[in-house]
Amino acid sequence: DDHNIMIYYPSSAGGGMKELFRKVGNRSSEFYPDVRKVRRDGSYIYEEFMPTGGTDVKVYTVGPGYAHAEARKSPVVDGVVMRNSDGKEVRYPVLLTPSEKQIARSVCQAFRQAVCGFDLLRCDLGEARSYVCDVNGWSFVKTSYKYYDDAACILRKMFLDEKAPHISSTIPTSLPWKISEPAQPSDSVRCHERGTVGISRPSEELRCVIAVIRHGDRTPKQKVKLKVTEEKLLKLMLKYNGGKAHTEAKLKSALQLQDLLDATRILVPRARSGRESDSDVEVEHAEKLRQVRAVLEEGGHFSGIYRKVQLKPSNWVRIPKDNSQGEEEYPVEALMVLKYGGVLTHAGRKQAEELGRYFRNNMYPSEGPGLLRLHSTYRHDLKIYSSDEGRVQMSAAAFAKGLLDLEGELTPILVSLVSKDSSMLDGLQDGTTYINEAKAQLHDIITSSKVVNCNEPVEFPWMVDGAGVPENAAQLLTNLLALSYQAELTKQITVQVKMLSDDEDEKAASDSDSPNYPYDQAKALGKAEIDMDRISTGLPCGSESFLLMFARWKKLERDLYNERKKRFDTTQIPDIYDSGKYDLLHNSHLNLTGLSDLFKVSQLLADGVIPNEYGINPKQKLKIGSKIARRLLGKILIDLHNTRREVTAAAAESNTHNDTKAVSSVKRKERCYYEEVRNECFERSRSNKKSIDLDESHKETKYCLDPKYANVFEPERRVRTRLYFTSESHIHSLMNVLRYCNLDESLNGEESLVCRSSLDRLLKTRELDYMSYIVLRMFENTEVPLEHPKRFRIEMTFSRGADISSLESGGKASLLPGDHTMPIMEPERLQEVGSYITLDKFDKMTRPFAMPAEDFPPAAPSQPLPVRFCKDVQLQGGKL
Repeated sequence: DDHNIMIYYPSSAGGGMKELFRKVGNRSSEFYPDVRKVRRDGSYIYEEFMPTGGTDVKVYTVGPGYAHAEARKSPVVDGVVMRNSDGKEVRYPVLLTPSEKQIARSVCQAFRQAVCGFDLLRCDLGEARSYVCDVNGWSFVKTSYKYYDDAACILRKMFLDEKAPHISSTIPTSLPWKISEPAQPSDSVRCHERGTVGISRPSEELRCVIAVIRHGDRTPKQKVKLKVTEEKLLKLMLKYNGGKAHTEAKLKSALQLQDLLDATRILVPRARSGRESDSDVEVEHAEKLRQVRAVLEEGGHFSGIYRKVQLKPSNWVRIPKDNSQGEEEYPVEALMVLKYGGVLTHAGRKQAEELGRYFRNNMYPSEGPGLLRLHSTYRHDLKIYSSDEGRVQMSAAAFAKGLLDLEGELTPILVSLVSKDSSMLDGLQDGTTYINEAKAQLHDIITSSKVVNCNEPVEFPWMVDGAGVPENAAQLLTNLLALSYQAELTKQITVQVKMLSDDEDEKAASDSDSPNYPYDQAKALGKAEIDMDRISTGLPCGSESFLLMFARWKKLERDLYNERKKRFDTTQIPDIYDSGKYDLLHNSHLNLTGLSDLFKVSQLLADGVIPNEYGINPKQKLKIGSKIARRLLGKILIDLHNTRREVTAAAAESNTHNDTKAVSSVKRKERCYYEEVRNECFERSRSNKKSIDLDESHKETKYCLDPKYANVFEPERRVRTRLYFTSESHIHSLMNVLRYCNLDESLNGEESLVCRSSLDRLLKTRELDYMSYIVLRMFENTEVPLEHPKRFRIEMTFSRGADISSLESGGKASLLPGDHTMPIMEPERLQEVGSYITLDKFDKMTRPFAMPAEDFPPAAPSQPLPVRFCKDVQLQGGKL
């Protein structure tokens, strides 16, 4: 029985194909990263892939009034089949929603199959919905004594009603043949002391983990701007902007970028630089064209929003129309803007995966298998969100791989488990104007070396404008310029470029008429492993060429200081620091002279510049932070309050059940057992309705363990995890809101959520580096009443991310990690040990800066990755 199902992943997610098949050993699927084209050897049905959060649901009916559901890990995640000691696939019973129970009833009646099974896909397509993808007749649950007890009672009732209606069909409530199932080991969700990660009290249980995490190590982000007048490029612009003379063209797809690459390959040999007759402008233009060609040929430098080229018309002439009736404008010059870089490196992938493993072992209960046991038994409500950038998405996928102990490639994990939310995790929202103001003020502070004191007491150093900027910033800036002008760094790279450029030109000229193939966009998501072959031959790490490396440094040197205006551009300091840090870590084998000194000076300046770009004083930081992180903070509050409502509802239901147990047992004897089973799921749905409708503004698919059929300790105990992967701007913004929220006029007199010692520590924190994170954990104190304010408390920790101390020692290769992966620093507390921040207190302090739940836009159809899967139309019973 060959299912013959293929899933094709888009290039934006890494590309490749996954084949699903009937279980063979412990495998149910296989991923082929190099397969990019669909099959041409038969007739197939193609449909859009439905993301299900990495879970499949199997539903078994016994008559139209009974449905038993079990969930398992989807084969599309990593293809590894989880089996128990008996060799059976591990599945856990889950609760069906009322609409899903109606689906079960309809399937049973439509197919006239009293006993049948079908597969259910729960999809987050704007709103949580379920779809039937496979129906099988005469299908039974593999291992569940309770299910077979229920099935026996229901089938007996059916047989008697059909063949012997005159015989009483009342079924006794006590079942003498019922077999007691063995108890499972304890899976208590209690969390014990765990160093700096946090301390919980004996009566507390972990209820929610929320983490906002920056992406892993990446290549430097870069941009090339050049004015083009070549006819080939102007025609290309008109081809992709609809022939409109004043409209810009955006080239994003592989086909569009291939057209641009073909054009530049022809133009580069014609624009060869270095001739005596060339002016400086012509030389610079030829260099930039060569850089554009090199970037397009490497391809791997495109990622997320950086995978694009813009062609903007800037000058026009009037020419006669084709029909000779009047004139029309025709562009004769355009501005080309190429954005590239910012790709997750092999080290970034490893950092994210290692951090996922750290979370698994340290942020959750330590008893038994901990998180993995909770997750496998559907008591771990996990959702992972990412911004639209490729480096952020792949960081999220690598983290999930480590967190859940998954195997295989990242592409299937990304598509199955990670949801994109660019409106919450991308961009600067409404903070751009305020950030530009802060940068202008920061420029004046740095160039004048005057730190302006505000009226706050000196004992609060973080209240000073431009806090953290070195007193000798102006001198350091001059030193930085001098170091770049010494050009020892670029001279070495220039030698390599000159050795290769002539050969590249000749090769480009000879290949200009030969067929070219689109670059591999899968590389845009980062390399999985370090390429030791390139390093051993003296080439730059990754896929960067010497030409691009030279262009990167030449641009930074040119942009730092404007000779004509005699003015420094202080916004270039973070880019110089970023580039120096990258080369010191990844290209130390090139032994670039002067790089270590340049890095030290740029780091001193960047330590003051980067934090102050998001506000030069606390009130400005708070204003900018509330603009950028408003939606994210609103979602975090929704997560926390939904968790409290679910826990409170479960506790109240448990108390009510205990109080009415005696009465219910008497009434049960008066009813038919069949009617009880038939109505059971609908009764559960009514009691569970609060948890289903907790968040109308942001609906999410949930997999809830069915306590009646599950043999686990404390089945009602659940942990909610929400992971938000984003960029540096959102990490800084959220941190600024948390530590300065008490400065708002509406909260006058309130103490900060962050303790004094942590405020001092944050001031001295140099940067929130790659994989830096902020974690909020909510605990429930079960010894106080449900309505008591101290029932729920919030614990806040943060990590500065990658530890770059080995780079600060001069970047000596002997002190650097061989795989270029910097370790992640341990988390630090933001509160004093023994302090208590209740959920109500946290809500009061942060709500003024968060988007209210009622302001969240209504659920709209999401934009899943355009994954496709197909099957042979001649096969029956396979998934579609």
